[in-house]
Amino acid sequence: MVPFALTLFLGVPALATAQQVWQGAAVVQPEAALREWQHSHILYLGETHDSSADHDAQLAILQAVHRCGRPLAIALEMIQRPYQAALDAYIAGEITEMELLAQTEYAQRWGFPWSLYAPMFRFAKEHRIPLIALNTPTEITRQVARSGLQSLEHGNLHYIPPLEEIDLSNTRYCDRLAKIFRTAHEGRSHSVNIEFFYQAQVLWDETMAAAIADYHQQHPERLIVVLAGRGHLYYGDGIPQRVQRRLSSQPLHQAIILLNPTTAETADPTIADWFWQHPP
Repeated sequence: MVPFALTLFLGVPALATAQQVWQGAAVVQPEAALREWQHSHILYLGETHDSSADHDAQLAILQAVHRCGRPLAIALEMIQRPYQAALDAYIAGEITEMELLAQTEYAQRWGFPWSLYAPMFRFAKEHRIPLIALNTPTEITRQVARSGLQSLEHGNLHYIPPLEEIDLSNTRYCDRLAKIFRTAHEGRSHSVNIEFFYQAQVLWDETMAAAIADYHQQHPERLIVVLAGRGHLYYGDGIPQRVQRRLSSQPLHQAIILLNPTTAETADPTIADWFWQHPP
């Protein structure tokens, strides 16, 4: 991971100047950040799903790295893996945007306003940038949340990694998710207990990590930009370390960028590699 934490401001089409460097970090200009990212294999853009500012930042970053000339791919938490063919058809111009929404069951399976994500999809289509479906099918995560990983049968293993690859050993991650379960999900989620809640979350992370690692192995020349919720990225515990584990036999440069961070996030510079504040 990149050993910097800073605030950057990016304008379209030109880069503006970094306004603030967070505690313990070196001063890095936006142009230097872009040069650093161009040497990465995977960039994670940690979003809050309903934040228009975060999605504005994602589009700006995508435009900036695309202008640098590196071939890109965009990996999407908001599209589930069974619908990869619809993404391919959309990029190829074979289906319309409305057909894409229908074929991916976007409203039922993700549900956040399409207007937040549409600019990234349209940008990808304009420039023929491949889109990668990352997420576990809803039916599988809900089953695990209700009954645990061991309840899965052969018929619902097609879109997830083998169960022996699901690593539940990260106690720090488990403790953090336990707090979330107790304060926000207990009694309101599909999980009956923290164990199954944790298993469902890890399955989600492992499925996305497997899709990213597989694509990188097939297309090592492309910079993969991952659009995912920030909770899947904190400290690398969710997705990044699981991608690293799968690709441990080769050099891998990943960078986690938290978009429009909160005060609590910036108080801990180890939570991510970069902090990005998009201009209002």
